[in-house]
Amino acid sequence: MRKATKSIMSVTGAAVIAATSFAPAMVYAWGDNSGSASGRPSYTLDQINSGAIDDKITFNSISNQNVSIGDEKNFVGAKVAGETVTTWNADTIKVEDGQTYTIRLYVHNNNRLGEKMIAKDVTANFSLPTNVARSHTIVGYLNSSNATPTRYWDEVTLTSDQDFYLEYVGGSAQYNNNVGVFSLSDDIIINGANLGYTTMNGEIPGCYQYAGVVTINVKVHASVAAEVTKMVRLKGTTEWKESVEAKVGDEVEYQIKYVNLLADQVNDVMIRDILPTNVEYVQDSTYLFNSQYQSGVLLKDNTVTTSGINIGSYAAKGNAYVRFTGKVVDKTMACGDNQLVNWASATVNGGVYKDDASVFVNKDDETCRNNPTPIPTPTPDNPGETPTTIVSTGPGTIAMGAVGAGAVVTTLGYYIASRRGLSL
Repeated sequence: MRKATKSIMSVTGAAVIAATSFAPAMVYAWGDNSGSASGRPSYTLDQINSGAIDDKITFNSISNQNVSIGDEKNFVGAKVAGETVTTWNADTIKVEDGQTYTIRLYVHNNNRLGEKMIAKDVTANFSLPTNVARSHTIVGYLNSSNATPTRYWDEVTLTSDQDFYLEYVGGSAQYNNNVGVFSLSDDIIINGANLGYTTMNGEIPGCYQYAGVVTINVKVHASVAAEVTKMVRLKGTTEWKESVEAKVGDEVEYQIKYVNLLADQVNDVMIRDILPTNVEYVQDSTYLFNSQYQSGVLLKDNTVTTSGINIGSYAAKGNAYVRFTGKVVDKTMACGDNQLVNWASATVNGGVYKDDASVFVNKDDETCRNNPTPIPTPTPDNPGETPTTIVSTGPGTIAMGAVGAGAVVTTLGYYIASRRGLSL
């Protein structure tokens, strides 16, 4: 059995966590928030059947589970997508460039009393590394407000003989149980997704018949064609950061930096940003900066947060910046600290390259003070004058103007503020 750890600290920046007030800094193998250095206790089936935990709800703590899981504390595993196996790689799996892998998170309320002991507010989420390296550890989290402990985690490591990065396959998240297969939101990577039994309402009764498996797919990319850097700042300020603190009603500006890392020109580069639930896009706020539009150009399509925008063609080392404004709103915020993570992506030659930025909001209004509840856990300095030109973002318009954008590297060099270097 792998050993637990309880090293806990606040995480910002590239780490992807659920909306929570804490997250493990470095999580080695399985763990939980029980507060014990050795982690939560393990139980045999005989102990469970004898009523060892009839007075509480706990997840994934049976040591002699069936052959496909083994010790339930090793509840995160991986396999080649589409491969039929009875056991999963629960510790390490060697990966290949271009291959897609399925990551599994097993979910079992161990209480034997079924609907008499229903776990509440059950969610799952994954933390995916965003860097380029020869080894990446994916951490899966399971959460329930009335379980003991309330938060569980386990990990699986993907390795290779060459540097690679991981792409989450959008739309791949599912929950499979005795009722059927349920599609889960892509928020499972950002803020977490609700689980359940007949519906994904966050409620899971105890015993094996109510157990299930969360799966997501990730694709391995060994070749890196683009650098994408996401930054954020409060509107009216000048310093771009990986994260900022804001209040409901504040406007924040996001910046997406794209650089072509290939030796050849690339065409029809698509930029898209996925906003979290509690940030709304501000209409007519998207601007593109490149060698053709050094002072920026306003893009009228307003599709950067939906279908994305085509920013054209770029020579080797050519770059561009996309900026837009979002407004912080309270649709689903919990009392206390909320991390609003949003992702930017560039699609180039069929590959997707991503980075993220966060806005932290502390909700402490009168409702929260009167009804305290546990907290659920989930751009560069102005390069020129405000542009006034409005253009279409269709591929035929921007693409021609942006050809040969390698000059952007020197022309716009004084405001480039890259925060991460790729290990190539």
